[in-house]
Amino acid sequence: MSYFLVHLPSGWHVDQAILSEEDRVVVIRFGHDHDPTCMQMDETLYRISEKVRNFAVIYVVDTTQVPDFNRMYELYESCAVMFFYRNKHIMVDLGTGNNNKINWAITDKQELIDIIETVYRGSSKGRGLVVSPKDYSTRYKA
Repeated sequence: MSYFLVHLPSGWHVDQAILSEEDRVVVIRFGHDHDPTCMQMDETLYRISEKVRNFAVIYVVDTTQVPDFNRMYELYESCAVMFFYRNKHIMVDLGTGNNNKINWAITDKQELIDIIETVYRGSSKGRGLVVSPKDYSTRYKA
């Protein structure tokens, strides 16, 4: 489903996407379209894109085509989802120890909507770290 999501083809496009959005959370999935984990995550992101369009915008970045952020954001996993609000990286405490990104596929639509909504509410209040509505410490290890 990644072909339905907006792909950012260069580092400049990623920067512009993060910089230009004033009122919504920018959700970026870093990874590869052919990776099974990314495919699952892309499916979920596509299925929720209409429901979250008022408070979030979703983009996809291929880390091979755009390697500019691999070291900066430590993108060594096959798939990583990160959140930005008003040019600021928003961290999410998921209980895994890695607050920078989600590096597994979330297949439940409502679960992902809840996380994005939590990020939006917290970041619009000026918080740089928000606590996930669900604890993933026992299911996924970072």
